Amino acid sequence: MTGPPHDAERVAAELAAIPLFSALGEEGVARAARAGLSRHYRPGQIIFHQGDPGESLYALLDGMVKVVFSTEQGDEIVLNVLGRGETFGELALLDGSPRSASIVAVRPAWAFALPRARLLELMREHPALADEFLHLLGGLVRRLTEQAADLAFLDLGGRLAKLLLHLAGKHGGADGVVSLPGLTQSDLAALIGASRPAVNRALQSLVARNLIAVEGRTITLLDVAALRKRGGL
Repeated sequence: MTGPPHDAERVAAELAAIPLFSALGEEGVARAARAGLSRHYRPGQIIFHQGDPGESLYALLDGMVKVVFSTEQGDEIVLNVLGRGETFGELALLDGSPRSASIVAVRPAWAFALPRARLLELMREHPALADEFLHLLGGLVRRLTEQAADLAFLDLGGRLAKLLLHLAGKHGGADGVVSLPGLTQSDLAALIGASRPAVNRALQSLVARNLIAVEGRTITLLDVAALRKRGGL
């Protein structure tokens, strides 16, 4: 971990922009910021490991992280990529179970951790927070349902086009450039249930049709309308 010590006032300003915490109001957000800790992480640094106790809810105040699941054989797949303003670690808070996946910084990341006990206290004091937490979990279920439907109804090219649009919307620039430092083609493949060679071929197919341009780990979306049609959107 690197970076300056926890700055509760600066953390509060960031938390206020996140729907889950904004439900607390100004004073409640300030109290939450004082009750937790924020830390800075280098690319490749693990924020928490799969199997760790689920003791805190995390909010990503800046940067990018990936959610990584590991098998007993040591194989790893990327389940999701999260950016600024998103939260993670919710599932383990429901029943105190161990973490179901690891969180790894993809870009320099700044994350805030709120202890489970304090979160539950805030929920009792602010019912709107409990409503937002349920909304958050509902969004997680909807995302998993959509991923299952995509695997059933979209071919690989369609899933890849949809993923690139999603990454551009969350982590790309206004010019359609998606920079993916820290994410490999194997990571992209895991996100859409495919092999790395198959994703490489699908990327080259999109390049050949002038829908995207690829340079290293930077992908530029050249024809968003066509990509949306390819992804069934």
